[in-house]
Amino acid sequence: MASYTLIRSRRKTLSLEIQRDLTVVVRAPLRATRREIDAFVQSHEQWLAKHLEEMARRRENHPEPTPEQAQELRRRAHAVLPGKVAHYSAVMGVTPTRITITGARTRFGSCSAKDALSFSWRLMDYPEQAIDYVVVHELAHIVHKNHSPAFHALVASVLPDHLQRRALLRR
Repeated sequence: MASYTLIRSRRKTLSLEIQRDLTVVVRAPLRATRREIDAFVQSHEQWLAKHLEEMARRRENHPEPTPEQAQELRRRAHAVLPGKVAHYSAVMGVTPTRITITGARTRFGSCSAKDALSFSWRLMDYPEQAIDYVVVHELAHIVHKNHSPAFHALVASVLPDHLQRRALLRR
C-alpha cells in the first residue's frame, strides 16, 4: 500500500490527493478509523499508481523552469497569445473582455464569468497545436460556460482534431 499523509477534518467523505511533489494526501473525517482509511487507500491503489506515474512523467518532460527560462516563456506568451486569441476570436465570432498571462501551475487557461481569459505562461512549453487548442477551448467558454455537448461541438467546429491536440497537453 502507498504511503500517505493523513489530514483529518470535519468533513463527511474520504478523498485522495496527489501533490506536486508526488506525495499522497488522504483527507478523512475525524471519526474515520485507520482501518477504513487504509481500506480506502487500498481500493484506490490502481488509480494512485496510474496518476503517480503520469505526474512523474509530466514532471520529467516539463521540469520547473529556471528563472531565465520562465522569463523567456512569459515573453513568448505575451508575444504569441494575444495574436492567437484575436485570430480565433474572429473565427468564432466572440470577444473576450480581457487577456491575462499568469504563472498558474495547475491550469493552462480559464475563462471568467465576465469573459476575461487567463493563460498560463507555462503553456508556451507545449506544441503550437496544443496552444491553439487551449485558446479555442477558453474562447468557447464565452459562448458555453460549461463542458456540454454544445461546447465540445463548438470546439470541434473550429478544430476538428481537438482530441489529438488535447492529448498533447497530457504528455
